[in-house]
Amino acid sequence: MRRTSPGLLNPLLLLLFTLSGFSGLIYESVWSRYLALILGHAAGAQTLVLSIFMGGMAYGAWFAGRRSSSLNNPLMVYALIETAIGLLAFAFHPLFIQARELLHSSMLPGAGNPAFAALLKWTVASALILPQSVLLGMTFPLMSAGVIRLRPEKAGSSLGMLYFTNSIGAAAGALVSAFVLMSWIGLPGAMKTSGAVSLLVAFAVWMLALGRSERPLNETGSCGTGGASGKENDIKALVPRTTASNGKSPVRTARLLLLAALLTGTASFFYEIGWIRMLSMVLGSTTQAFEIMLSAFITGLAFGGLWIRGRIDTLKSPVNAAGHVQILMGLLAVLTIPLYSTTFDMMAFLIRSLTKTDGGYTLFILSSHGIALAVMLPATFMAGMTLPLFTHALMRHGGGEASIGRTYAANTFGAILGVWLATHVVMPLVGVRWLILFGGLIDVVLGFYLLGLSLERSRKGKLLTWIAAAGIAALTIAVAFCVRFDPLKTASGVYRNGLVALEEGTEAIYHKDGKTATIDIIRNPSHGFSLITNGKPDASIHPSTPSSDEFTQAFLGVLPLAMHPEAKTIANIGMGSGMTTHTLLGADFVERVDTIEIEPAVVEGARCFEALVERAYSDPRSHIHIADAKTLLSSSDTCYDIIISEPSNPWVSGVAGLFTQEFYQYIKGRLNRNGLYVQWVQLYEFDIKLLASIFKAMSPHFSDYTVFNTCDLNIIIAAANSRKLDSLDSRIFDQPLLVKEMTRQGITHLQDIEVRRIGDKSTMQPLWSSMEVPANSDYFPYLSFHAPKSLYLKQSAAALSKMSSCPVPVLEMIKGALKQDTVPCTVHLLFMYSQSETLARKAMSIMLSAKGSAQAGSDDVVPSWIHVLDLELNGSGGQAPNDTVVRESLFEAACAINPFLGIREITPMWESLARRPGIQKLSLETKRWFTLHYAVARRDAGPMAKLSSAILGSGEGPSNERERNYLLTAGLAGYLSIGDKKNARLFWLRHSGPNPDMSSYPLPIRLLVSHLR
Repeated sequence: MRRTSPGLLNPLLLLLFTLSGFSGLIYESVWSRYLALILGHAAGAQTLVLSIFMGGMAYGAWFAGRRSSSLNNPLMVYALIETAIGLLAFAFHPLFIQARELLHSSMLPGAGNPAFAALLKWTVASALILPQSVLLGMTFPLMSAGVIRLRPEKAGSSLGMLYFTNSIGAAAGALVSAFVLMSWIGLPGAMKTSGAVSLLVAFAVWMLALGRSERPLNETGSCGTGGASGKENDIKALVPRTTASNGKSPVRTARLLLLAALLTGTASFFYEIGWIRMLSMVLGSTTQAFEIMLSAFITGLAFGGLWIRGRIDTLKSPVNAAGHVQILMGLLAVLTIPLYSTTFDMMAFLIRSLTKTDGGYTLFILSSHGIALAVMLPATFMAGMTLPLFTHALMRHGGGEASIGRTYAANTFGAILGVWLATHVVMPLVGVRWLILFGGLIDVVLGFYLLGLSLERSRKGKLLTWIAAAGIAALTIAVAFCVRFDPLKTASGVYRNGLVALEEGTEAIYHKDGKTATIDIIRNPSHGFSLITNGKPDASIHPSTPSSDEFTQAFLGVLPLAMHPEAKTIANIGMGSGMTTHTLLGADFVERVDTIEIEPAVVEGARCFEALVERAYSDPRSHIHIADAKTLLSSSDTCYDIIISEPSNPWVSGVAGLFTQEFYQYIKGRLNRNGLYVQWVQLYEFDIKLLASIFKAMSPHFSDYTVFNTCDLNIIIAAANSRKLDSLDSRIFDQPLLVKEMTRQGITHLQDIEVRRIGDKSTMQPLWSSMEVPANSDYFPYLSFHAPKSLYLKQSAAALSKMSSCPVPVLEMIKGALKQDTVPCTVHLLFMYSQSETLARKAMSIMLSAKGSAQAGSDDVVPSWIHVLDLELNGSGGQAPNDTVVRESLFEAACAINPFLGIREITPMWESLARRPGIQKLSLETKRWFTLHYAVARRDAGPMAKLSSAILGSGEGPSNERERNYLLTAGLAGYLSIGDKKNARLFWLRHSGPNPDMSSYPLPIRLLVSHLR
């Protein structure tokens, strides 16, 4: 076989190594999501995943570095390693399923205590990815050895280019994994795609390397006849017969360079973790935002390696150059702190300037990447030079090819140290700003030390070095003590609303950079206290007048107690303000409430809400746990009567795991008989299809669920597996402390709860099943990768919450539970959190006015068209009524009154209108409309169906889209209410066309059509 020339082979290998970096980052990204399903999303679990991955990489690099010099064809070995990686990728998902099942069904139940349970999970997690991580770590030294041997005189340049290609491939892999693979084909598909890339790379390298045999580099960096092997020869490889020119032992110099590689790895992860936390408050804390930041970090490393590759072989002293690079890197990292404030202005400009369209979202993603690059690129550009420089310096000091693996391993071990220190020590103790400052200090001190390792300097050179050190120290001190992060800016949520700071008069009373998030408690004179996580408000309480957010938090406690008054043990996932836990403990029949919160700073910060949540902290029945929910629940066999989940928005990274079918299946098993699961879902910055994905995930695991709204933008789902959820129990009003809390929220009767019921599984599930979206799953995380787009587009699923405002009462008619009387709801009068409450109050005034009652509302409540209708139908001036005006006014009356009032209350109004003299003078078509509205008011299904069909089929049908949708809704509801699906289908086909676009229809029509199947 004809061998490929080195001139062509080198670029081909670099291209293939780019693909290797691409697949390697996908592995890391996908593995982190897989292992989070076992370990949880707590900070300890996240750092453990990184430690397993990077620890394996470090060992693999060290091992391959030791052995590469004894290989005549390291590229062939590289191809075998890539083959093994690819094959393991294809086997990973089924192995993971079996391991997870074994862990939860056999191992954890018999663990006995949480510590041993944690050890079991860590062991399983390590076994799943450690072998592949070791193999991935071996790829860089093997490929480097193969490429360097092609052009040994350009060893430094080859190293720089290898770092560049592998890193730029990894940067691309971060983006493709988040925005394409995992969102389109799920975790298993992404893993298999990456495995296919590995196998392709392996085959190509094998074919290129077949029949080649290159001599390894000897101790001086040129090609020799053999390579050292074993411990003795490893030491000899670092100890050439000559003495280093700086007067220090080569062994000592080599060790110091490896220590430098380790320390700069530690500092770099201080930067990475600090920058990601900082930018989470600018770009958002979505899964995509994290991948954008990771990609920006790796891009800087890549181009740093590219820049140095053309210069490294001509350097007189790589150690001296590395010293200068370290100093510049530390200095540039420190300067990101004053730069940080301007990133909020950049994001505010983007939010205000870009259109809320698919194209605008693409530009937003690209611009977010640009903001991340603006912060990270200067320092990471320098960081990208360090490993090529350290490796090249070690090779010059006689380390040979083994230097590649040793340097890579030392740097990776430093990164592991950086992850643990940053997450668990430095950031929680002193905050993100000092984390970056400490990282900069490490690099600057290391840089000056490296300068001391290089050739002896002149007196003038030493003086300049001391002057530079003094200047950098002064600048660092100035940044440390003069530049502060404004908590009102970092808590502003600029990525949501384009506002750079919170409104005037707001003050921050608590701020902490926690292990998993930055937590702020702010106080606003008009809106009270708010708990903010990475710029996103997650809870709020007003000391005097409750807000809709506070009502939702309290309602989360009240509703399950009203549905399950025998409940004694409760688990509450998510601390929030503590209001839900506080409310639950207002019932003396509750014996224990376990509140599970992943971030310690939330528990600490929520104390600022003081007496309004005091039972959460002071009641002996309250037990607060800092843990991932599933991890904690798995560590014992405890089951609960009620489990409540009050997570943040599903677009927040990690939160969507509380909305998967696997989680629902698991949580069902943690409920006692007749147990109840209750979940808060935010409808703002969300989409109706995303909501369908949640219900599709939940439905198979619960025999019934019912949905309540607390305001237009929040719903509560209550689910059970052994009973219907139709009734509420009044015994909650026998609990004095609970009554006090409910009264504060405006709940004084069961009707104040019942009025918020939207629908149940029998009425709602056909709608969700009709939508072409997958059930949200651990392995196909639909929410994680689609919800961030809804955040940007400012979409809303509030149409569900507003179903009760539909002009035709479809939910009543499908359910068959017709509302005979208006529910006497005091909430309508006190706290009008939703549009339906406001409209219900207005409907009562309109109805009384139409009847001519003395209790009619004022003119600012009753619309003018009611007076116009009254004049027209009473035959004012002896003239015939204006047909068009009457028809339009009747339509408005029907939409404003019929959905909100009961049959017995609303019928007299329509009877009163029917007796007006002007009615008989109306046209046949308008009389049909009047009769239809009257039938809807009475929920008289047969006439509704016939009249809707007649009007739609007449020559004077609906005059606009609103009227047409009303007729379609009334007709479908009428036919379905009497059980006539056959004619309902014919009605729909006749008036909608053969292939209607269902997304263009209002949600009530889509609900009705879903019941035709």
